[in-house]
Amino acid sequence: MWLNLQIFGFRALWSPYYLIFVLGLALTYYLITGPYRHKFGGSGKERPSGKQQFFFYGGLMLLYAVKGAPVDLLSHIMLTAHMIQMALYYIVFPIFIIKGIPTWLWEKAVNRRVVKPVLKFFSIPLISLLLFNTLFSLYHLPVIFDFAKTSQVAHSSISVIILIAAFIVWWPILSPLKEFDRMQPLTKIFYIFANGVLITPACVLIIFADSPVYAAYTQEGAWLQALSLCVPSGVLQGLSSAISGPEMFSPMTTLEDQQLGGIIMKIMQEITYGIMLARVFFSWFTTESLQVDPLPSNTSEPSINEQ
Repeated sequence: MWLNLQIFGFRALWSPYYLIFVLGLALTYYLITGPYRHKFGGSGKERPSGKQQFFFYGGLMLLYAVKGAPVDLLSHIMLTAHMIQMALYYIVFPIFIIKGIPTWLWEKAVNRRVVKPVLKFFSIPLISLLLFNTLFSLYHLPVIFDFAKTSQVAHSSISVIILIAAFIVWWPILSPLKEFDRMQPLTKIFYIFANGVLITPACVLIIFADSPVYAAYTQEGAWLQALSLCVPSGVLQGLSSAISGPEMFSPMTTLEDQQLGGIIMKIMQEITYGIMLARVFFSWFTTESLQVDPLPSNTSEPSINEQ
């Protein structure tokens, strides 16, 4: 498969312009949280901790891996790759970025006249749950999915809108700002569980369909249109007569690829939500344990005279 992908060229495989964009984000983070933090409300504040830097830079590496490296090209060829991309991009990536940005910078970004009331409304737990999971499920309806593959504007717009919703859905759980941390630990556990339930319909549609549902992976014209989102037009025109369809790049049939994609998406989602559930539970358990009154330190048996 790797040798077959080479025919699309270096630019399609490694997206050098996207790499420059990601490196630009890394440099911006370094400058804002480092040498120039006094200009962004960080005067007197510490630089991000090693853990925060690990999460942020790790998040950027993950971003490039799923949107710039060969995974992005594969996502237009195999639905399995697309679902891996979606799981990492919409479920894991926001966690890394939220945890990687220091609190004072979040305060600077959020406490703005327009941003704060909008975020407060959309981060209401019920609204944030419905917003993300509805958008994610609608996106994977065949008519919308195939439309998103028809143009760069449609694909990018839909991708960014769902990504914003993905950040919002994690905000009530991970927000470093106390005024947004409104849920009790038990409520957070139910929130994460509900998130896993609500995303299930999109996976079920893909797993249990008895035939391929997306034209972007079955119809030659639609598939080439989808490939044009990441393959330069000149390269694609030269290859159009030599490539017959997605099946030449995969050992699976289109239906098997579709079913595997849905299963992988569900498994990756369950693993991520399971880790977050464990994190909330053990944090809650530790906090409750610390609130238990300790045994008296000066306990002694009554003396014979006292008896």
